Amino acid sequence: MPVIAPAGVGAPGSTAAEATDDAMAEGTTIDYLTETYRAHYRSLLGLAALLLDDTASCEDVVQEAFIRVHSARGRVRDPEKTLAYLRQTVVNLSRSTLRRRILGLKLLSKPLPNMASAEEGAYEQLERADLIKAMRGLQRRQREVLVLRYFADMTEAEVARTLGISAGSVKAYGSRGIAALRVAMEAAR
Repeated sequence: MPVIAPAGVGAPGSTAAEATDDAMAEGTTIDYLTETYRAHYRSLLGLAALLLDDTASCEDVVQEAFIRVHSARGRVRDPEKTLAYLRQTVVNLSRSTLRRRILGLKLLSKPLPNMASAEEGAYEQLERADLIKAMRGLQRRQREVLVLRYFADMTEAEVARTLGISAGSVKAYGSRGIAALRVAMEAAR
C-alpha cells in the first residue's frame, strides 16, 4: 500500500498548501487519474473478477476504488504508487463486498425441516383452487355460514348474530353447505 501523508504534512518547513501543490505537481491531478483510469480500468476489473463472481459487482468495486483514490489524491505522496493504491483498494472493497454477501446469506431465513416441499405446495394450491371454485358454487347463505364458521372461526351463536338468522338456520346452512362442498370436491378429483 502506498505511503499516504496525513493531511497537511509535506516536506519539512513547508505549509499544507505547498505540500498539496507539490503532490498535484507530481502527477496526482485529475488528468493523471483519468489517464490511469483509461490505462488500467480493465486490469483492475480483471482483479475484481478474480475475487468476485458477477460483472456488476466488479464494476462497482473498481468505480468505488477510483472514487476513493480521487478523494485521497491530495494525500498520495508518490504518484507512482497510485496504481498500487488502486489495486489495494479494489482488493479491500472486494473483501467487503464478499463479507456483506456472506452476512446476508447467514441472515436469510432457512427453511424449516417440517416445511412443505415444492410438490406438496403445488398440490395444496390446486386443492385450494378447487375449494374456492366449490365455495363459489354454493348458495349465498351456505357460503356465508361456512366462511364465518370455519375461516373466521366464529361460534354458531356469533354467526347467527352476524347474519341475523337463528342458530338452527346456521346449523342447517352449515351442514347442507359441507355436504355440497364434499360432492363438489369429489367431482373435482
